[in-house]
Amino acid sequence: MGERVEPEIRILESEAELGEAAALFRTAMVALPSWWELPEGAASRFLEPGRTWGSFLDGMLVGTVDATSGRLTLPGGARIPHAAVTHVGVLPTHTRRGVVSGLVRRQLSDARDRGELVATLRASEATIYGRFGYGVASTSVSVEVDVRRAALRPDVPESGPVRLLTRPDRWEVLAEIHSRHLPSRPGTIDRSGYWWNSQRRRADSITEPMYVVVHGEPGQENGFACYRPLDTQRWFTGRTVAVDDFFAPSPEAHAGLLRFLLGLDLVEKLRFAALPEDDTLALLLRDPRAAEIRSVSDETWLRILDLERALAARTWRGSGSVGVEVTDSLFRDNSGTFEISPDGVRRCSAGTEADLSVDVADLGALLLGGVSWQRMAAAGRVRVHRPEAVDTADLLFSWPCVPFAGTSF
Repeated sequence: MGERVEPEIRILESEAELGEAAALFRTAMVALPSWWELPEGAASRFLEPGRTWGSFLDGMLVGTVDATSGRLTLPGGARIPHAAVTHVGVLPTHTRRGVVSGLVRRQLSDARDRGELVATLRASEATIYGRFGYGVASTSVSVEVDVRRAALRPDVPESGPVRLLTRPDRWEVLAEIHSRHLPSRPGTIDRSGYWWNSQRRRADSITEPMYVVVHGEPGQENGFACYRPLDTQRWFTGRTVAVDDFFAPSPEAHAGLLRFLLGLDLVEKLRFAALPEDDTLALLLRDPRAAEIRSVSDETWLRILDLERALAARTWRGSGSVGVEVTDSLFRDNSGTFEISPDGVRRCSAGTEADLSVDVADLGALLLGGVSWQRMAAAGRVRVHRPEAVDTADLLFSWPCVPFAGTSF
């Protein structure tokens, strides 16, 4: 065998190369619909300039990855610079050759140079990203509601008016609602204009009906839901509606939108694609078993890029302090021992003995408070040097609500 050739990795800038990257990603994913391919001359509407990377072998584009700049919410409400990583793809003829490794490492270094403290992604495969320092920091649940059994309790919060939006203006209204009412829940991310443009293109490409409903007075809307019927060929037997996007950041919006959806005529089941694990839906029903969790899925894969600044930005709870040793093989200056207490974080001097030792990927899973140190230690993902430190760390990292992004990209 000949000597292995290292690919050339660089930013893609021309419309032709960006279009080729979009087509490559569709090929890599095998089953994506045609709307994933960029219309000619439209790259600037869907891809942030300077954030799409390509890997070339013998002048041929064989892999790609891109990202969007934004903010992610930490426990305590701080919104930190964040890279939303997506479209990681390699031609099926060039897999297992280190193409993804080179692209992801280059992209993470670039994001760090931009001052972004974390990167997150949604993983198509669960075995790829841990080796690059990503850990699962939040999960989502899909819920199916039997509408025939789902009567609301009498103490459900009052809600405002609900109205359907028409096609011409709905995306602008939804973007405004989301940005104006961004929740303080850890893991929340903003939705860029590129994200909304993709949603519009996707919606315009499908022929099946899709509906959008908003909660609140015109100009003061504070929540929305996007829903569509399933299997319309069999609509009069087993009628089911999928709720693809349920944005209800307040109890009033949640109750109002749920009340509307439960009141849809001819519908027997509602399928909510993604809700946080602590969503109140079942608690609002007289019969909580009418809402059944159908699946639990990993949502946010988080990679800490600047450990000291990321730790300093979040709020800590409980009491006491704990010394956490972190190992990061990619960004060596992230490695070290950090003392964490309700008063903040400080880097310890070299040689300081730690209470707990963890890899940066597992600390990424713990950062938002959705995973317990006790559980990670029981799985062997944390090396425990002082047993009582595990409880202290759990109190420090805990948060009243579980992390959840609610945005797929």
